[in-house]
Amino acid sequence: KSAPPFLYSFGVAMIMPRLYQLALLVKCTSTAFSFGAAPPPLKRSFARAASRMPELVETKKTPEQVEDELARAKRFIGFLDASPEPFHVVSTVASRLKTTGFVELDERDLWGQGGLLEPGGKYFYSREGAIVAFTVGGSCVAGEHGFKVIGAHTDSPALKVKPRSKRGGSGFALLGVETYGGGLWHTWFDRDLSLAGRVVVEGPSGVFKQRLVHVKDPILRVPTLCIHLQSTKEREAFAVNKEDHLSPILCTQVKKSLEGSGGVSTSKQEKGEEAEEAWVAAQDPVLLDLLASELGVSKAQVVDFDLTLYDTQGGALGGARKEFVNGARLDNLASCFAAVEALETHASDAALLGADRDVSVVALFDHEEVGSGSESGAGSPIMRDAVERITEALAAKAGSGGDSESFRAALHRSMILSVDMAHAVHPNYASKHEKQHAPAMNSGLVIKSNANQRYATSGTTGFLVRQLGRRVGVPVQEFVVRNDCPCGSTIGPIIAANTGMRAIDLGMPQLSMHSCREMMGRADLTLAHTLFAAFFSDFRELDESLAR
Repeated sequence: KSAPPFLYSFGVAMIMPRLYQLALLVKCTSTAFSFGAAPPPLKRSFARAASRMPELVETKKTPEQVEDELARAKRFIGFLDASPEPFHVVSTVASRLKTTGFVELDERDLWGQGGLLEPGGKYFYSREGAIVAFTVGGSCVAGEHGFKVIGAHTDSPALKVKPRSKRGGSGFALLGVETYGGGLWHTWFDRDLSLAGRVVVEGPSGVFKQRLVHVKDPILRVPTLCIHLQSTKEREAFAVNKEDHLSPILCTQVKKSLEGSGGVSTSKQEKGEEAEEAWVAAQDPVLLDLLASELGVSKAQVVDFDLTLYDTQGGALGGARKEFVNGARLDNLASCFAAVEALETHASDAALLGADRDVSVVALFDHEEVGSGSESGAGSPIMRDAVERITEALAAKAGSGGDSESFRAALHRSMILSVDMAHAVHPNYASKHEKQHAPAMNSGLVIKSNANQRYATSGTTGFLVRQLGRRVGVPVQEFVVRNDCPCGSTIGPIIAANTGMRAIDLGMPQLSMHSCREMMGRADLTLAHTLFAAFFSDFRELDESLAR
Protein backbone atom coordinates (compact mmCIF):
# COMPACT_ATOMS: atom_id res chain seq x y z
CA LYS A 1 0.00 0.00 0.00
CA SER A 2 2.88 2.34 0.60
CA ALA A 3 4.48 1.69 -2.82
CA PRO A 4 4.98 4.70 -5.16
CA PRO A 5 2.29 5.12 -7.86
CA PHE A 6 4.65 4.22 -10.72
CA LEU A 7 5.42 0.82 -9.11
CA TYR A 8 1.70 0.16 -8.68
CA SER A 9 1.08 0.90 -12.34
CA PHE A 10 3.99 -1.33 -13.36
CA GLY A 11 2.61 -4.21 -11.26
CA VAL A 12 -0.85 -3.92 -12.80
CA ALA A 13 0.69 -3.90 -16.27
CA MET A 14 2.56 -7.10 -15.54
CA ILE A 15 -0.28 -8.96 -13.81
CA MET A 16 -3.27 -8.17 -16.06
CA PRO A 17 -2.05 -10.06 -19.16
CA ARG A 18 -1.40 -13.15 -17.00
CA LEU A 19 -4.92 -12.94 -15.53
CA TYR A 20 -6.41 -12.62 -19.02
CA GLN A 21 -4.52 -15.73 -20.21
CA LEU A 22 -5.64 -17.70 -17.16
CA ALA A 23 -9.29 -16.67 -17.67
CA LEU A 24 -9.14 -17.68 -21.33
CA LEU A 25 -7.68 -21.10 -20.41
CA VAL A 26 -10.40 -21.69 -17.78
CA LYS A 27 -13.13 -20.69 -20.27
CA CYS A 28 -11.85 -23.05 -22.99
CA THR A 29 -11.42 -25.93 -20.55
CA SER A 30 -14.85 -25.50 -18.92
CA THR A 31 -16.53 -25.29 -22.33
CA ALA A 32 -14.92 -28.54 -23.51
CA PHE A 33 -15.68 -30.44 -20.30
CA SER A 34 -19.26 -29.06 -19.96
CA PHE A 35 -20.52 -29.75 -23.44
CA GLY A 36 -18.14 -32.42 -24.75
CA ALA A 37 -17.66 -30.34 -27.84
CA ALA A 38 -14.73 -30.90 -30.15
CA PRO A 39 -11.90 -28.55 -29.27
CA PRO A 40 -10.95 -25.80 -31.67
CA PRO A 41 -7.96 -26.44 -34.00
CA LEU A 42 -5.43 -24.97 -31.54
CA LYS A 43 -6.83 -27.02 -28.67
CA ARG A 44 -6.80 -30.16 -30.86
CA SER A 45 -3.08 -29.79 -31.49
CA PHE A 46 -2.46 -29.72 -27.74
CA ALA A 47 -4.61 -32.84 -27.36
CA ARG A 48 -2.60 -34.69 -30.01
CA ALA A 49 0.65 -33.73 -28.29
CA ALA A 50 -0.66 -34.91 -24.93
CA SER A 51 -1.70 -38.25 -26.39
CA ARG A 52 1.89 -38.93 -27.44
CA MET A 53 3.27 -38.31 -23.94
CA PRO A 54 3.59 -41.25 -21.51
CA GLU A 55 0.98 -41.21 -18.80
CA LEU A 56 2.39 -40.12 -15.44
CA VAL A 57 1.36 -42.88 -13.08
CA GLU A 58 2.57 -42.96 -9.49
CA THR A 59 4.01 -46.37 -8.78
CA LYS A 60 2.78 -47.62 -5.47
CA LYS A 61 4.14 -50.64 -3.70
CA THR A 62 1.79 -53.33 -2.55
CA PRO A 63 1.50 -53.94 1.20
CA GLU A 64 3.36 -57.23 0.64
CA GLN A 65 6.27 -55.41 -1.03
CA VAL A 66 6.50 -52.90 1.79
CA GLU A 67 6.37 -55.68 4.36
CA ASP A 68 9.14 -57.56 2.53
CA GLU A 69 11.32 -54.43 2.42
CA LEU A 70 10.81 -53.75 6.11
CA ALA A 71 11.53 -57.35 7.06
CA ARG A 72 14.75 -57.37 5.02
CA ALA A 73 15.85 -54.02 6.50
CA LYS A 74 15.26 -55.35 10.02
CA ARG A 75 17.25 -58.49 9.23
CA PHE A 76 20.04 -56.30 7.96
CA ILE A 77 20.02 -54.21 11.14
CA GLY A 78 20.35 -57.43 13.14
CA PHE A 79 23.28 -58.48 10.93
CA LEU A 80 24.87 -55.04 11.35
CA ASP A 81 24.60 -55.01 15.13
CA ALA A 82 26.07 -58.53 15.39
CA SER A 83 29.07 -57.58 13.22
CA PRO A 84 31.07 -54.73 14.80
CA GLU A 85 34.33 -55.66 13.00
CA PRO A 86 35.59 -58.16 10.36
CA PHE A 87 36.14 -61.19 12.63
CA HIS A 88 32.54 -60.91 13.80
CA VAL A 89 31.33 -60.41 10.21
CA VAL A 90 32.94 -63.74 9.28
CA SER A 91 31.46 -65.43 12.36
CA THR A 92 27.96 -64.04 11.65
CA VAL A 93 28.06 -65.09 7.99
CA ALA A 94 29.43 -68.55 8.85
CA SER A 95 26.62 -69.15 11.35
CA ARG A 96 24.02 -68.20 8.74
CA LEU A 97 25.56 -70.45 6.12
CA LYS A 98 25.71 -73.45 8.45
CA THR A 99 22.03 -72.92 9.29
CA THR A 100 21.14 -73.06 5.58
CA GLY A 101 23.08 -76.25 4.88
CA PHE A 102 26.48 -75.00 3.71
CA VAL A 103 29.43 -77.25 4.55
CA GLU A 104 32.56 -75.69 6.03
CA LEU A 105 35.86 -76.44 4.28
CA ASP A 106 39.42 -76.05 5.52
CA GLU A 107 42.00 -74.52 3.17
CA ARG A 108 44.59 -76.93 4.59
CA ASP A 109 42.68 -79.97 3.30
CA LEU A 110 43.01 -81.47 -0.18
CA TRP A 111 39.61 -80.80 -1.70
CA GLY A 112 40.23 -82.71 -4.91
CA GLN A 113 41.89 -85.84 -3.50
CA GLY A 114 39.37 -85.97 -0.69
CA GLY A 115 36.42 -85.78 -3.10
CA LEU A 116 34.97 -82.96 -1.02
CA LEU A 117 33.20 -81.06 -3.81
CA GLU A 118 30.37 -82.29 -5.99
CA PRO A 119 27.64 -80.83 -8.22
CA GLY A 120 24.72 -79.50 -6.17
CA GLY A 121 26.94 -78.88 -3.13
CA LYS A 122 27.09 -75.77 -0.91
CA TYR A 123 30.37 -74.83 0.76
CA PHE A 124 32.31 -72.07 2.53
CA TYR A 125 35.68 -71.40 4.10
CA SER A 126 37.26 -68.47 5.91
CA ARG A 127 40.65 -66.85 6.27
CA GLU A 128 41.09 -64.30 9.06
CA GLY A 129 38.62 -61.48 8.30
CA ALA A 130 37.60 -62.89 4.90
CA ILE A 131 35.08 -65.57 3.96
CA VAL A 132 34.26 -67.31 0.67
CA ALA A 133 30.96 -69.16 0.10
CA PHE A 134 29.92 -70.96 -3.05
CA THR A 135 27.46 -73.36 -4.62
CA VAL A 136 28.29 -75.85 -7.36
CA GLY A 137 25.45 -76.05 -9.88
CA GLY A 138 23.75 -79.41 -10.21
CA SER A 139 24.36 -79.33 -13.98
CA CYS A 140 27.95 -78.18 -13.64
CA VAL A 141 30.32 -80.09 -15.95
CA ALA A 142 34.03 -79.94 -15.16
CA GLY A 143 35.90 -78.06 -17.87
CA GLU A 144 32.76 -76.31 -19.13
CA HIS A 145 31.85 -74.25 -16.09
CA GLY A 146 32.40 -70.62 -15.18
CA PHE A 147 32.20 -68.57 -11.99
CA LYS A 148 29.57 -65.97 -11.09
CA VAL A 149 31.18 -63.97 -8.30
CA ILE A 150 29.91 -61.22 -6.03
CA GLY A 151 32.74 -59.59 -4.11
CA ALA A 152 32.52 -57.16 -1.20
CA HIS A 153 34.56 -56.24 1.86
CA THR A 154 34.09 -56.78 5.60
CA ASP A 155 36.08 -53.84 6.97
CA SER A 156 35.19 -50.20 7.62
CA PRO A 157 37.18 -47.19 8.84
CA ALA A 158 37.63 -47.47 12.59
CA LEU A 159 39.87 -46.89 15.58
CA LYS A 160 42.00 -49.90 16.56
CA VAL A 161 43.69 -50.49 19.90
CA LYS A 162 47.48 -50.23 19.72
CA PRO A 163 49.65 -53.20 20.77
CA ARG A 164 50.81 -51.22 23.81
CA SER A 165 47.45 -49.78 24.78
CA LYS A 166 48.13 -48.21 28.19
CA ARG A 167 47.88 -44.45 28.10
CA GLY A 168 47.07 -41.93 30.81
CA GLY A 169 46.78 -38.24 31.49
CA SER A 170 45.18 -35.77 33.90
CA GLY A 171 43.91 -38.52 36.16
CA PHE A 172 42.27 -40.56 33.38
CA ALA A 173 43.05 -44.01 32.04
CA LEU A 174 43.01 -43.75 28.24
CA LEU A 175 43.52 -46.27 25.45
CA GLY A 176 46.13 -45.78 22.77
CA VAL A 177 44.38 -46.16 19.41
CA GLU A 178 45.41 -46.11 15.77
CA THR A 179 43.27 -44.85 12.90
CA TYR A 180 42.31 -47.51 10.36
CA GLY A 181 41.32 -46.37 6.89
CA GLY A 182 40.10 -42.94 5.83
CA GLY A 183 37.46 -42.20 8.43
CA LEU A 184 35.67 -38.93 9.08
CA TRP A 185 37.26 -38.83 12.51
CA HIS A 186 35.38 -35.82 13.83
CA THR A 187 32.22 -37.99 13.78
CA TRP A 188 33.77 -40.31 16.40
CA PHE A 189 33.71 -37.61 19.06
CA ASP A 190 31.00 -37.77 21.76
CA ARG A 191 29.82 -41.24 20.70
CA ASP A 192 29.20 -44.11 23.13
CA LEU A 193 31.97 -46.49 22.07
CA SER A 194 33.01 -49.99 23.01
CA LEU A 195 35.35 -52.80 21.94
CA ALA A 196 35.09 -55.93 19.80
CA GLY A 197 37.57 -58.25 18.15
CA ARG A 198 39.66 -61.32 18.79
CA VAL A 199 41.56 -62.35 21.91
CA VAL A 200 44.17 -65.07 22.32
CA VAL A 201 43.50 -67.03 25.51
CA GLU A 202 45.93 -69.45 27.13
CA GLY A 203 44.36 -72.74 28.11
CA PRO A 204 45.63 -75.78 29.98
CA SER A 205 48.79 -77.58 28.82
CA GLY A 206 49.99 -74.59 26.82
CA VAL A 207 47.10 -74.68 24.34
CA PHE A 208 46.10 -71.28 22.97
CA LYS A 209 42.64 -70.45 21.64
CA GLN A 210 41.38 -67.52 19.61
CA ARG A 211 38.14 -66.19 21.08
CA LEU A 212 35.86 -63.46 19.81
CA VAL A 213 34.86 -60.72 22.24
CA HIS A 214 32.06 -58.19 21.88
CA VAL A 215 31.72 -55.79 24.80
CA LYS A 216 28.19 -54.36 24.61
CA ASP A 217 28.47 -51.65 27.29
CA PRO A 218 29.64 -48.14 26.25
CA ILE A 219 32.96 -48.28 28.08
CA LEU A 220 34.81 -45.70 25.95
CA ARG A 221 34.28 -42.13 24.82
CA VAL A 222 36.25 -39.47 22.95
CA PRO A 223 34.94 -36.16 24.33
CA THR A 224 35.19 -32.91 22.40
CA LEU A 225 36.82 -29.86 23.92
CA CYS A 226 34.20 -27.43 25.23
CA ILE A 227 33.50 -24.29 23.24
CA HIS A 228 34.80 -21.98 26.00
CA LEU A 229 38.34 -23.38 25.75
CA GLN A 230 38.63 -22.92 21.99
CA SER A 231 39.49 -19.84 19.99
CA THR A 232 37.23 -18.70 17.17
CA LYS A 233 39.64 -20.10 14.59
CA GLU A 234 39.83 -23.44 16.38
CA ARG A 235 36.02 -23.71 16.48
CA GLU A 236 35.76 -22.93 12.77
CA ALA A 237 38.44 -25.43 11.73
CA PHE A 238 37.82 -28.25 14.23
CA ALA A 239 41.12 -29.77 13.12
CA VAL A 240 41.61 -33.23 14.63
CA ASN A 241 45.13 -34.32 15.51
CA LYS A 242 44.73 -38.06 15.12
CA GLU A 243 47.50 -38.87 17.60
CA ASP A 244 46.64 -36.40 20.36
CA HIS A 245 42.86 -35.98 20.18
CA LEU A 246 41.39 -39.43 19.51
CA SER A 247 42.44 -41.38 22.62
CA PRO A 248 39.22 -42.56 24.30
CA ILE A 249 38.65 -42.35 28.06
CA LEU A 250 38.36 -45.79 29.68
CA CYS A 251 37.99 -44.75 33.33
CA THR A 252 39.51 -42.55 35.99
CA GLN A 253 42.71 -43.55 37.70
CA VAL A 254 41.04 -42.82 41.04
CA LYS A 255 38.47 -45.50 40.25
CA LYS A 256 41.25 -47.91 39.37
CA SER A 257 42.95 -47.37 42.71
CA LEU A 258 39.66 -47.81 44.58
CA GLU A 259 39.21 -51.18 42.90
CA GLY A 260 42.75 -52.20 43.81
CA SER A 261 43.84 -52.70 40.23
CA GLY A 262 45.97 -49.63 39.69
CA GLY A 263 49.49 -50.86 40.22
CA VAL A 264 49.68 -54.62 40.72
CA SER A 265 48.18 -57.10 38.28
CA THR A 266 46.15 -60.11 39.33
CA SER A 267 48.61 -62.35 37.49
CA LYS A 268 51.44 -60.95 39.64
CA GLN A 269 49.49 -61.51 42.82
CA GLU A 270 48.50 -65.07 41.86
CA LYS A 271 51.86 -66.22 40.58
CA GLY A 272 54.07 -64.19 42.91
CA GLU A 273 56.11 -62.92 39.99
CA GLU A 274 58.50 -60.09 40.75
CA ALA A 275 57.86 -58.28 37.46
CA GLU A 276 55.00 -58.26 35.04
CA GLU A 277 55.52 -59.68 31.60
CA ALA A 278 56.35 -56.92 29.12
CA TRP A 279 53.11 -57.30 27.14
CA VAL A 280 50.94 -57.29 30.25
CA ALA A 281 52.78 -54.25 31.61
CA ALA A 282 51.93 -52.34 28.42
CA GLN A 283 48.16 -52.89 28.84
CA ASP A 284 45.83 -51.13 31.20
CA PRO A 285 44.80 -53.60 33.94
CA VAL A 286 41.17 -52.44 33.68
CA LEU A 287 41.14 -53.38 29.99
CA LEU A 288 42.48 -56.87 30.78
CA ASP A 289 39.91 -57.22 33.56
CA LEU A 290 37.12 -56.35 31.14
CA LEU A 291 38.29 -58.82 28.50
CA ALA A 292 38.72 -61.61 31.07
CA SER A 293 35.26 -60.96 32.46
CA GLU A 294 33.63 -61.02 29.01
CA LEU A 295 35.37 -64.30 28.11
CA GLY A 296 34.93 -65.99 31.48
CA VAL A 297 38.65 -66.54 32.03
CA SER A 298 41.26 -65.18 34.42
CA LYS A 299 43.22 -62.08 33.52
CA ALA A 300 46.42 -64.13 33.40
CA GLN A 301 44.94 -66.18 30.52
CA VAL A 302 44.57 -63.14 28.25
CA VAL A 303 47.82 -63.12 26.30
CA ASP A 304 47.10 -61.05 23.17
CA PHE A 305 44.32 -59.27 21.29
CA ASP A 306 43.23 -57.55 18.07
CA LEU A 307 40.58 -55.04 19.14
CA THR A 308 38.51 -52.47 17.28
CA LEU A 309 36.38 -49.65 18.65
CA TYR A 310 32.76 -49.43 17.49
CA ASP A 311 29.71 -47.27 18.12
CA THR A 312 27.30 -49.01 20.50
CA GLN A 313 24.23 -47.29 19.05
CA GLY A 314 22.54 -49.91 16.92
CA GLY A 315 21.17 -49.56 13.42
CA ALA A 316 17.70 -48.09 12.99
CA LEU A 317 15.04 -47.33 10.43
CA GLY A 318 14.96 -43.58 9.79
CA GLY A 319 12.90 -40.94 8.07
CA ALA A 320 9.24 -40.01 8.51
CA ARG A 321 8.25 -43.04 6.40
CA LYS A 322 10.97 -45.36 7.70
CA GLU A 323 12.49 -45.29 4.22
CA PHE A 324 16.11 -45.09 5.36
CA VAL A 325 18.49 -47.27 7.32
CA ASN A 326 20.84 -45.43 9.65
CA GLY A 327 23.82 -47.12 11.25
CA ALA A 328 27.54 -47.71 11.40
CA ARG A 329 29.53 -49.69 8.82
CA LEU A 330 26.89 -49.58 6.08
CA ASP A 331 29.97 -49.32 3.89
CA ASN A 332 30.30 -52.14 3.24
CA LEU A 333 28.23 -54.51 5.38
CA ALA A 334 25.09 -53.67 3.40
CA SER A 335 26.76 -55.22 0.35
CA CYS A 336 27.93 -58.25 2.36
CA PHE A 337 24.42 -58.83 3.69
CA ALA A 338 22.69 -58.49 0.30
CA ALA A 339 25.22 -60.79 -1.39
CA VAL A 340 24.96 -63.54 1.24
CA GLU A 341 21.15 -63.44 1.25
CA ALA A 342 21.11 -63.69 -2.55
CA LEU A 343 23.39 -66.74 -2.47
CA GLU A 344 21.19 -68.34 0.20
CA THR A 345 18.13 -67.69 -1.98
CA HIS A 346 19.84 -69.28 -4.97
CA ALA A 347 20.99 -72.28 -2.92
CA SER A 348 17.57 -72.86 -1.36
CA ASP A 349 15.80 -73.23 -4.73
CA ALA A 350 16.36 -76.87 -5.72
CA ALA A 351 15.26 -76.30 -9.31
CA LEU A 352 17.54 -73.29 -9.81
CA LEU A 353 20.54 -74.96 -8.22
CA GLY A 354 19.92 -78.17 -10.12
CA ALA A 355 19.80 -76.40 -13.50
CA ASP A 356 22.83 -74.22 -12.78
CA ARG A 357 25.86 -75.04 -14.97
CA ASP A 358 28.30 -72.84 -13.08
CA VAL A 359 29.73 -72.06 -9.67
CA SER A 360 28.10 -69.18 -7.77
CA VAL A 361 30.43 -67.42 -5.33
CA VAL A 362 30.28 -64.74 -2.65
CA ALA A 363 33.75 -63.56 -1.60
CA LEU A 364 34.00 -61.10 1.28
CA PHE A 365 37.49 -59.65 1.71
CA ASP A 366 39.17 -57.76 4.51
CA HIS A 367 41.42 -54.65 4.40
CA GLU A 368 39.79 -52.94 1.42
CA GLU A 369 39.85 -49.64 3.28
CA VAL A 370 43.66 -49.76 3.47
CA GLY A 371 44.47 -51.02 -0.03
CA SER A 372 43.62 -54.77 0.08
CA GLY A 373 47.27 -55.80 0.35
CA SER A 374 47.09 -58.58 2.95
CA GLU A 375 46.60 -62.33 3.22
CA SER A 376 42.84 -61.80 3.57
CA GLY A 377 42.49 -58.84 1.22
CA ALA A 378 41.44 -58.77 -2.41
CA GLY A 379 45.09 -58.26 -3.36
CA SER A 380 45.93 -61.73 -2.00
CA PRO A 381 45.57 -64.96 -3.99
CA ILE A 382 42.20 -65.75 -2.34
CA MET A 383 40.08 -65.25 -5.47
CA ARG A 384 42.47 -66.93 -7.87
CA ASP A 385 42.99 -69.81 -5.40
CA ALA A 386 39.24 -70.30 -5.11
CA VAL A 387 38.72 -70.55 -8.87
CA GLU A 388 41.73 -72.84 -9.35
CA ARG A 389 41.05 -75.18 -6.43
CA ILE A 390 37.33 -75.53 -7.19
CA THR A 391 38.10 -76.22 -10.86
CA GLU A 392 40.67 -78.88 -9.96
CA ALA A 393 38.41 -80.48 -7.34
CA LEU A 394 35.50 -80.73 -9.79
CA ALA A 395 37.79 -82.25 -12.43
CA ALA A 396 39.07 -84.78 -9.89
CA LYS A 397 35.50 -85.68 -8.93
CA ALA A 398 34.65 -86.23 -12.58
CA GLY A 399 37.76 -88.36 -13.01
CA SER A 400 39.12 -86.12 -15.75
CA GLY A 401 42.04 -84.61 -13.86
CA GLY A 402 42.52 -80.86 -13.66
CA ASP A 403 44.88 -78.89 -15.83
CA SER A 404 45.88 -75.26 -16.08
CA GLU A 405 44.05 -74.81 -19.37
CA SER A 406 40.69 -75.74 -17.79
CA PHE A 407 41.35 -73.23 -15.03
CA ARG A 408 42.19 -70.45 -17.48
CA ALA A 409 39.17 -71.22 -19.64
CA ALA A 410 36.95 -71.05 -16.54
CA LEU A 411 38.29 -67.57 -15.79
CA HIS A 412 37.12 -66.35 -19.19
CA ARG A 413 33.62 -67.74 -18.64
CA SER A 414 33.42 -65.82 -15.39
CA MET A 415 32.47 -62.39 -14.13
CA ILE A 416 32.67 -60.58 -10.79
CA LEU A 417 30.32 -57.96 -9.43
CA SER A 418 32.55 -55.82 -7.22
CA VAL A 419 29.92 -54.45 -4.85
CA ASP A 420 30.76 -51.46 -2.69
CA MET A 421 28.58 -48.61 -1.54
CA ALA A 422 28.14 -45.63 -3.87
CA HIS A 423 27.81 -41.89 -3.26
CA ALA A 424 24.20 -40.69 -3.30
CA VAL A 425 23.64 -37.06 -4.22
CA HIS A 426 23.62 -34.90 -1.09
CA PRO A 427 20.78 -32.32 -1.03
CA ASN A 428 23.01 -29.75 0.70
CA TYR A 429 26.03 -30.39 -1.54
CA ALA A 430 24.46 -31.34 -4.88
CA SER A 431 27.16 -29.44 -6.77
CA LYS A 432 29.70 -32.08 -5.70
CA HIS A 433 28.11 -34.53 -8.17
CA GLU A 434 28.45 -34.50 -11.93
CA LYS A 435 25.03 -33.26 -13.06
CA GLN A 436 24.15 -36.26 -15.24
CA HIS A 437 25.44 -38.79 -12.74
CA ALA A 438 23.75 -38.04 -9.42
CA PRO A 439 22.38 -41.28 -7.92
CA ALA A 440 19.49 -41.15 -5.45
CA MET A 441 18.75 -43.43 -2.53
CA ASN A 442 15.85 -45.90 -2.86
CA SER A 443 16.19 -45.68 -6.64
CA GLY A 444 18.28 -48.73 -7.54
CA LEU A 445 21.89 -49.83 -7.73
CA VAL A 446 24.63 -47.61 -9.12
CA ILE A 447 27.12 -48.62 -11.81
CA LYS A 448 30.41 -46.84 -11.13
CA SER A 449 32.58 -45.94 -14.13
CA ASN A 450 35.97 -44.28 -14.42
CA ALA A 451 38.02 -43.87 -17.59
CA ASN A 452 41.24 -44.06 -15.54
CA GLN A 453 40.36 -47.56 -14.30
CA ARG A 454 39.73 -46.59 -10.70
CA TYR A 455 36.63 -48.71 -11.25
CA ALA A 456 36.62 -51.96 -13.24
CA THR A 457 33.43 -51.28 -15.26
CA SER A 458 33.77 -51.74 -19.02
CA GLY A 459 31.29 -51.22 -21.83
CA THR A 460 30.54 -54.95 -21.92
CA THR A 461 30.16 -55.55 -18.18
CA GLY A 462 28.10 -52.38 -17.85
CA PHE A 463 25.76 -53.60 -20.57
CA LEU A 464 25.37 -57.03 -18.97
CA VAL A 465 24.33 -55.56 -15.62
CA ARG A 466 22.01 -52.98 -17.16
CA GLN A 467 20.37 -55.74 -19.22
CA LEU A 468 20.08 -57.92 -16.14
CA GLY A 469 18.35 -55.04 -14.37
CA ARG A 470 15.90 -54.66 -17.25
CA ARG A 471 15.06 -58.36 -17.08
CA VAL A 472 14.07 -58.28 -13.42
CA GLY A 473 12.77 -54.72 -13.14
CA VAL A 474 15.61 -53.31 -11.06
CA PRO A 475 16.47 -49.69 -11.95
CA VAL A 476 20.17 -49.04 -12.52
CA GLN A 477 21.77 -45.65 -11.96
CA GLU A 478 25.13 -44.29 -13.11
CA PHE A 479 27.98 -42.59 -11.29
CA VAL A 480 31.01 -40.84 -12.73
CA VAL A 481 33.09 -38.56 -10.54
CA ARG A 482 33.52 -34.93 -11.54
CA ASN A 483 36.73 -34.14 -13.42
CA ASP A 484 37.77 -31.75 -10.66
CA CYS A 485 37.34 -34.30 -7.85
CA PRO A 486 39.49 -37.30 -6.89
CA CYS A 487 38.02 -40.74 -7.48
CA GLY A 488 38.05 -43.56 -4.96
CA SER A 489 38.57 -47.18 -5.87
CA THR A 490 37.68 -50.63 -4.58
CA ILE A 491 38.36 -54.34 -5.11
CA GLY A 492 37.13 -54.53 -8.72
CA PRO A 493 40.31 -53.40 -10.53
CA ILE A 494 42.47 -55.45 -8.13
CA ILE A 495 40.66 -58.73 -8.77
CA ALA A 496 40.35 -58.08 -12.50
CA ALA A 497 44.12 -57.52 -12.69
CA ASN A 498 44.94 -60.58 -10.54
CA THR A 499 42.63 -63.05 -12.30
CA GLY A 500 41.76 -61.68 -15.73
CA MET A 501 38.05 -62.05 -14.95
CA ARG A 502 35.59 -59.55 -16.34
CA ALA A 503 34.48 -57.17 -13.60
CA ILE A 504 32.14 -54.31 -12.84
CA ASP A 505 31.95 -51.93 -9.89
CA LEU A 506 28.49 -51.15 -8.56
CA GLY A 507 26.78 -50.51 -5.26
CA MET A 508 23.85 -49.15 -3.29
CA PRO A 509 23.83 -45.36 -2.86
CA GLN A 510 24.37 -43.89 0.59
CA LEU A 511 25.13 -40.67 2.43
CA SER A 512 27.78 -39.94 5.09
CA MET A 513 30.23 -42.54 3.75
CA HIS A 514 33.07 -43.21 6.23
CA SER A 515 31.25 -41.42 9.03
CA CYS A 516 30.78 -43.12 12.38
CA ARG A 517 27.06 -43.21 11.43
CA GLU A 518 25.90 -43.57 7.83
CA MET A 519 22.59 -43.52 5.94
CA MET A 520 21.12 -45.52 3.03
CA GLY A 521 17.77 -46.30 1.42
CA ARG A 522 15.65 -49.15 2.75
CA ALA A 523 14.37 -50.17 -0.68
CA ASP A 524 17.87 -50.54 -2.11
CA LEU A 525 18.51 -53.64 0.02
CA THR A 526 15.63 -55.43 -1.71
CA LEU A 527 16.60 -54.12 -5.15
CA ALA A 528 20.16 -55.36 -4.59
CA HIS A 529 18.90 -58.77 -3.45
CA THR A 530 16.74 -59.07 -6.58
CA LEU A 531 19.59 -58.13 -8.94
CA PHE A 532 22.14 -60.39 -7.21
CA ALA A 533 19.78 -63.38 -7.18
CA ALA A 534 19.14 -62.82 -10.91
CA PHE A 535 22.89 -62.67 -11.52
CA PHE A 536 23.28 -66.12 -10.01
CA SER A 537 20.34 -67.59 -11.92
CA ASP A 538 20.46 -65.81 -15.29
CA PHE A 539 24.01 -64.71 -16.00
CA ARG A 540 25.04 -67.71 -18.14
CA GLU A 541 22.05 -67.33 -20.47
CA LEU A 542 22.53 -63.57 -20.74
CA ASP A 543 26.26 -63.90 -21.34
CA GLU A 544 25.74 -66.44 -24.12
CA SER A 545 23.29 -64.08 -25.84
CA LEU A 546 26.10 -61.54 -26.24
CA ALA A 547 27.97 -62.38 -29.44
CA ARG A 548 31.74 -62.29 -29.16
